[in-house]
This record gives sequence, structure tokens and C-alpha cells, in this order.
Amino acid sequence: MVNIQYLGRKEFLDIWQKMHDFTVQRNQHTPDELWVLEHPPVFTQGQAGKPEHILNASHIPIVSTDRGGQVTYHGPGQIIIYVLFDLKRANIGVRQFVSRLENGVIEFLASYGIKARNDCSRPGVYVGEEKIASIGLRIKKGCSFHGLSFNADMDLSPFRDINPCGYQALKMTQLKAFIPIVELKTLQQQLAGCIQNQLHLRSDPEIISQLQ
Repeated sequence: MVNIQYLGRKEFLDIWQKMHDFTVQRNQHTPDELWVLEHPPVFTQGQAGKPEHILNASHIPIVSTDRGGQVTYHGPGQIIIYVLFDLKRANIGVRQFVSRLENGVIEFLASYGIKARNDCSRPGVYVGEEKIASIGLRIKKGCSFHGLSFNADMDLSPFRDINPCGYQALKMTQLKAFIPIVELKTLQQQLAGCIQNQLHLRSDPEIISQLQ
């Protein structure tokens, strides 16, 4: 069973604290959750993030976090799905878990006729050589938090101020480059459904709600 929370647009720091608290307080019976949302503009730096991957300081805040990976950008028009999942209970390893998240994005893009792929040397999802989705996780007590970001219909220019995910000259793309854009709420629901499919989760409509 999974609870899906559609949260709208929320500040990164507030959601990060709630993710941490949820993970610390959950037990072996706590249902898994998907938190689907957007963030106001923010750069987030991974736990081992290197400052040299931030090329130009700007008015956009930079937040150091406890997830894996290097620096990335979040902003309006990007779909964030935080995956609060008990890997130990599901008997799934971290690499397999990441692959399933990637496959969920690939499945979603295929539904729009877009061929995408993952890359075993660079987590995330790519269309050609351009990256459309990023993944960064933290595992605590055998449970995940943080998750994935998918570029749908956003301003990509802040990515030019960083080496996205620590890769020099990596180009980012978005769904809008390939299809006439669909309402973001519809895209959120579709992508969350594909992630559910890959993780073999089912949701109770009565549990789909908003986090206060």
C-alpha cells in the first residue's frame, strides 16, 4: 500500500525536514508514500557535493542536503517525486531501486512516444545525450527519502550556472521540447502512476491527500 500526497508548490527546506521526520518515526508497518510537488527555485547540493560544480553564484539559494549525488536545480514546472519507501521490507537493493525509478520515468516518456534510456555510469534518465530526470536518495534505517526530479515545462537556464549532477557540459532537456505541454497536474498523476507500477505498489483512493 502506498499513500500519495499531492502537495502543490512547497519550500525545499520544509519538505526536507518533513521527509527526515517521517523516515525517523516510521516503523515496519508504516505504509510507503510518494510526495508529488514542485519547489520554488533552489539549488540543492548532495552530501558529498563539490563546490566547484557551482559555476556562477546567483540570487537562487544553495542548500546543502543529506542526499547522494552532486548539485542540481529545482524550480517551477519541474515534477518532484519524493519516494519514502521501505527497501528492507520489500527486500530490494539500492541499485535495483534506482533502476526501477528510472524505468518508471522511461515508461512515462514511452507513453508519449518518446524513447528514453538510463545510463549505468550516470544515474538518471536521458533522451539522446540530454538529461531529463535526475535521481538522488538517502537511505536511513533501510528506508529511502528524497527521490527524483523530472523536467516538464520549466526555465532550464539555471542549469547553466552549475555542472548538473557533477557532469561538466551536461545538457538538460524537458518534456516541453518534445510534445505540446500537458497540464502539470495530469503529468504528475501519470508519472506517479508509472513509479507505482515499477515499485509494484497499489494506492487507496481514500488515502490520496495533501500533507499539511
